[in-house]
Amino acid sequence: MSPQNTPSFQAQLALLKGLDVGLIILESDFTVTFWNQFMSNHSGIMPKRILGSSFFSHFPELNTQWFRRKLNTTISLHNPSFITWEERPRLFQFKSYRPITGTASMMYQNITLLPLNDESGVTKQVAIIVYDVTDEAVSHQALTAANHELSHLSRTDRLTKLNNRGYWEHCLEQEYERFVRTQHPTSLIMLDIDHFKQVNDTYGHLAGDAVLVHLAKVIQQMIRSTDIAGRFGGEEFGIILPNTPAANAEILAERLRYKIETHPIAYANEQLLVTISLGIAAADSVYLSYQHWLEKADQALYQAKQTGRNQFVTV
Repeated sequence: MSPQNTPSFQAQLALLKGLDVGLIILESDFTVTFWNQFMSNHSGIMPKRILGSSFFSHFPELNTQWFRRKLNTTISLHNPSFITWEERPRLFQFKSYRPITGTASMMYQNITLLPLNDESGVTKQVAIIVYDVTDEAVSHQALTAANHELSHLSRTDRLTKLNNRGYWEHCLEQEYERFVRTQHPTSLIMLDIDHFKQVNDTYGHLAGDAVLVHLAKVIQQMIRSTDIAGRFGGEEFGIILPNTPAANAEILAERLRYKIETHPIAYANEQLLVTISLGIAAADSVYLSYQHWLEKADQALYQAKQTGRNQFVTV
């Protein structure tokens, strides 16, 4: 009796067919010689249809050139190779039916390519093992998204949604160090709301919050994606302008000043009118640190407020 007809062989074959992973065996010419139940269930292709035929004729959506190269490398080097869901979410476009992770419409897969040697040690077949890792992938993505959100929250001012002081000041330090290395022009604007205490005293702190939110939105609308705005504290804000000389910073400062002055803020039944004062300082090699640079911009802001408010001053 040949080994193929022994009960032990049949039992092993039944086990392979019923595995809860996909198992495909290809000849060196990519003809399919084994196709288990997992693959039938998820692909809808029955063994009698695919066995003896070319693997690639059934999966035109595959990157044939890339996958042939992966298979040939496995065969020629006699070593297993692996494809993880992080580098390629899936090899086969199988729908996901995982009850836990119903948010994923398609199955995430890890793939192992395993060379199968004959008695002489020659690799004439390769096994493709397909692992459904949808639960793991979705959990990992959810954790990554949660960590990203926590990181974002840790550096964001809760009221204005701008960068908070800690993160913004960290960015200012980085931009100062970049200026020291490159000498590319970089400017800093510090600004605050004129007579802000009067707003709070007259209309209440919720009105003051509305003014702060309005100013933050105007800043966000007017700055570039490369600029870095933050709430420095209370009613004071800072804007870092990389690759920007002071003359260009003045253009932005005037636009901000004019926009705030000419656009009342709707609050309850009131139309609140406020103005802002701004101080501008370009990065300079004479500054010993980013704190020195910040002090210069603050001095310019103080000068703008002392000499009439609703204006900018450049140092």
